[in-house]
Amino acid sequence: MAIRNIREMGDAVLNKTCKEVKEVTGRTKMLIQDMFDTMYEAQGVGLAAPQVGILKRITVIDVTGEDPILLINPVILETSGEQTGNEGCLSVPGKTGVVTRPNYVKVRAYDENLRPFEIEGTELLARAFCHEIEHLDGHLYVEKVEGELMDVEDAEE
Repeated sequence: MAIRNIREMGDAVLNKTCKEVKEVTGRTKMLIQDMFDTMYEAQGVGLAAPQVGILKRITVIDVTGEDPILLINPVILETSGEQTGNEGCLSVPGKTGVVTRPNYVKVRAYDENLRPFEIEGTELLARAFCHEIEHLDGHLYVEKVEGELMDVEDAEE
């Protein structure tokens, strides 16, 4: 498929609320495949449609590199616990920041055939669910950073 350009912080599309997906067309399926390809090419663990300039409620996630997850019109149903750790974003390249998120998240979403399902995640997957779903409402993780954004190289020391 195609690798799409990832929009970066400062691009107005990243601050807009996405529209609900009411039908999955051939173009939507192509977008989903392109999003997976783009995420893997960029070595990310998640990507939301606005990050490639499309204002639809679609996100793709794969925290292991072997377990792709597609979420259409996702809604967080339940959260619990707490985790604090470094977080980054393909739309904020070279930067990281400390963010506190729930340690458990339950999501309701739709698959590529618009069949509803629920999925649960803990730790990194829970963090990814929250991070990507926030993109769909026009929010970036930098709004939640505790302290300062750091260069990735500095955070690894």
